[in-house]
Amino acid sequence: MYNPKSHKAEEFICHQEVLDTLEYAKNNKDNLEVVNKILEKARLKKGLTHREAAVLLDCDIPEKVEEIYALAREIKQDYYGNRIVLFAPLYLSNYCVNGCVYCPYHLKNKHIPRKKLTQEEIRQEVTALQDMGHKRLAIESGEDPVNNPIEYILDSIKTIYDVKHKNGSIRRVNVNIAATTVENYKKLHDAGIGTYILFQETYNKESYEKLHPTGPKHNYAYHTEAMDRAMEAGIDDVSLGVLFGLELYRYEFAALLMHAEHLEAAFGVGPHAISVPRIKHADDIDPDTFDNGIDDDTFAKIVACIRIATPYVGMIISTRESKECRERLLSLGVSQISGGSKTSVGGYFKPMPDSEDSAQFDVSDRRPLDEVIKWLMELGYLPSFCTSCYRQGRTGDRFMEICKSQQIHNFCEPNAIMTLKEYLEDYASDETKAVGEKIIQKELQTIKDERIKNIVTENLKKIEQGGRDFKF
Repeated sequence: MYNPKSHKAEEFICHQEVLDTLEYAKNNKDNLEVVNKILEKARLKKGLTHREAAVLLDCDIPEKVEEIYALAREIKQDYYGNRIVLFAPLYLSNYCVNGCVYCPYHLKNKHIPRKKLTQEEIRQEVTALQDMGHKRLAIESGEDPVNNPIEYILDSIKTIYDVKHKNGSIRRVNVNIAATTVENYKKLHDAGIGTYILFQETYNKESYEKLHPTGPKHNYAYHTEAMDRAMEAGIDDVSLGVLFGLELYRYEFAALLMHAEHLEAAFGVGPHAISVPRIKHADDIDPDTFDNGIDDDTFAKIVACIRIATPYVGMIISTRESKECRERLLSLGVSQISGGSKTSVGGYFKPMPDSEDSAQFDVSDRRPLDEVIKWLMELGYLPSFCTSCYRQGRTGDRFMEICKSQQIHNFCEPNAIMTLKEYLEDYASDETKAVGEKIIQKELQTIKDERIKNIVTENLKKIEQGGRDFKF
């Protein structure tokens, strides 16, 4: 039985409920009365149920599709404005005991170079990332209780936070590691992590078990219930995601929203962010062997419908996608992107020759961070390196209360301006700095509260004089 409040995976991600949802969407996708009623509710900008959103995703009436895209753009602007948060992944280790058939880190892959960073190598990687200008990292690691125990992850987090190079520092460490115990999630919470990230890969239990034939990740329930354990341990910022291309996208879309609804129903807090990666070529992985790939138009519609269904979530797109694809998705819902990313273990400090490369997947957008920053600003966006909500305790239900009331602008706008100014002073090329200074002056004029505007203006002067890390 479907029960969004249940803590059992097969009840809050109920297979029959997904199938019933897909049937409902199929039967109503051309029903103008139903579609219009859903769009009317969506214009309230409070979100949709998984069934309602599935109808919009299935609807292919041209004028209604345009309404969906227009509404997604409007909601994105109302909740997140033109701010785009930047981050980078940091791969600690590619040792893994799982047999995932879509990932080159799988145990049977004997020719990929295996590597685990020492703490000194982590310092080197973090220094290189700080020299780019990054303030926010997402650490990644394969699942291996011998090579990558929780103690190694905790030591690595401490090392990352401890590295202070010139004016650089990493202010937020998000963690993407395998499902673990409540006890270990408490340790991660106490270590000061930002968001806990775990991709479901696929919500279809039968497909999941085939795609994960061996290793601890084979346990569908344990993996799917991981966010409940993280929440129980005090981690109230969690990030969901599926790997589009493994299973039928309509199934994944409905189940992903059901997972978000479950977190709301069971804990009163939905996901902090949702990632939407597509399967890509990697060492011994050919994405063409999977039958469920999606084209760019379908991908854009998925992003738009997630934005409409969950207005409050951050949406993340990585360098898996091309510049052109990312540009399209920015207006439809994406609020966070990676830049200058490496998906190899040890890829920042000293890039490896191809023969030693340990990349988890191919990167499509290979531009350096400075070029990405300049590109964003030329598109009219405000790049942000802000980490203040996490450090000021605005997480979980506290963040959601501010975000859902559309008041997050009062914090994020000034913080984005000040962190961009830091970037321009410390890391930007002359061309990027020139564009950035114009953006800052333009954005200052959008701050309606004169008191806040005056504080930001004074802090910008202090940043020019060497001050750092001002925040609201």
